[in-house]
Amino acid sequence: MLFNSVEFIFMFLPLSFLGYFVLSRWSALGAKAFLVGASLFFYAYWNVKYLPLILISIIFNYAIVQAMWVRPKQAKAWLVCGIIANVALLGYFKYADFFLSNFNALFSTSVNLLHLALPLAISFFTLQQLTFLLDSYAKIETEKKPQAGFSNFLDYTLFVTFFPQLIAGPIVHHQEMMPQFAKDSNKRISLDNIASGIFIFAIGLFKKVVIADSLAKVATMGFDTSKVLSALEGWMTSLAYTFQLYFDFSGYTDMAIGAALLFNIRLPQNFNSPYKATSMVEYWQRWHMTLSRFIFDYLYVSVARMFSQITFHTSMLAIFIAFLIAGLWHGASWMFVFFGLLHGLGVVVNHYWSKKVRKKYKLKPLPVWLGWFITFNYVNITEVFFRAKDWGDALKVLKAMFLMSGFKNYFFSRELDYTSKYFIGTAAVLALVITFCFKNSCQVLESFKPSLWRLGWTYATISFIGYYVLVYVNRVSEFIYFNF
Repeated sequence: MLFNSVEFIFMFLPLSFLGYFVLSRWSALGAKAFLVGASLFFYAYWNVKYLPLILISIIFNYAIVQAMWVRPKQAKAWLVCGIIANVALLGYFKYADFFLSNFNALFSTSVNLLHLALPLAISFFTLQQLTFLLDSYAKIETEKKPQAGFSNFLDYTLFVTFFPQLIAGPIVHHQEMMPQFAKDSNKRISLDNIASGIFIFAIGLFKKVVIADSLAKVATMGFDTSKVLSALEGWMTSLAYTFQLYFDFSGYTDMAIGAALLFNIRLPQNFNSPYKATSMVEYWQRWHMTLSRFIFDYLYVSVARMFSQITFHTSMLAIFIAFLIAGLWHGASWMFVFFGLLHGLGVVVNHYWSKKVRKKYKLKPLPVWLGWFITFNYVNITEVFFRAKDWGDALKVLKAMFLMSGFKNYFFSRELDYTSKYFIGTAAVLALVITFCFKNSCQVLESFKPSLWRLGWTYATISFIGYYVLVYVNRVSEFIYFNF
């Protein structure tokens, strides 16, 4: 079930909301159980055969944490067991065919591929549970004594499965979300949170349906359909995907934050105007912020500890390795590994420039406009590898961008009718204006003042977009990060 589907907006979400708060009047436990059931239904709606997988993962990780608390002296061994099991589960479903195909290519063998379908959300619910294991271990190491542990299995299941953030994040810590469910004030309907939630949900829906899905047509033609691109088309293709990715994923995050607010739960911000960043370090402080937190708090720290002595240079190597792993996390493809390599290189060069070169030669910081120009174009070029299916597609777009394929227009005028050009052009203008000239959605939400008038206007907007999707588009597109 997709956030941008009519079934979710007008059936599942209202019924889940009503069921949760009606039950909250009589039993907090019953309300949580209902929400867990609704979340599992939301997950199984996609493909019911993977429901046992997420349930087994939850039970296993819960048991590991319990064992860590009861036997703190063995906590590290239990932690290692949990990490290996989670990584193995993710590796089997997501990377088995990738490693087998590379093994065949490297050793000229013909091992049969498994052709496994990627279970929905496995990357995200695995990361979330790994985070919980690591946080629990850190707390156990601090307290150094046996305790009853995290005894509420229902709470843990809700932490993992809460449907607004289940499929593609934000990746939350247990202490960020579950204490909110325990507050008595959050067990009652909040009209302010309803208005704010619907407001930001509508923003996210607009980003996805109107902007991202319109720009997707240009990106698809450039990457997948056309054999040759002109210079103009190459830049149109890369920029279309760069903005499509941002509005698609930030739109999803806005809808997740909005849906959670209906239940009085505030999820962490995941985007903070990343395309306004003036350096690669700043970019990763603004883009997919909960993943960035995982990269630096867990991957980077774990890699850095492998070195006998932590110096500036070993720290930079640890960052580079962490980004390589993060690139591979996105998918079983060398394109994603190369994407991670480029971003790791960008962050490392950024650190060397600011902390070594500038300091040694007493140079002034780059002008803001130049820092932004370099950062945005570097990100735009690296997104080509993120989107391309193979090296040929990536090189096709890059050759066009750097004036190696001529200037003649090939596909844009031939394959799009006037109406499509109008909608895509409008979406492109909106993307540029919203990205660079306005506050981001979370900043707008902070200054949003709920009222019945705004609530009615926002709900009417959602109804109009939902009707547009149902009648005119006649299809509901997946979110890009559902593939990861």
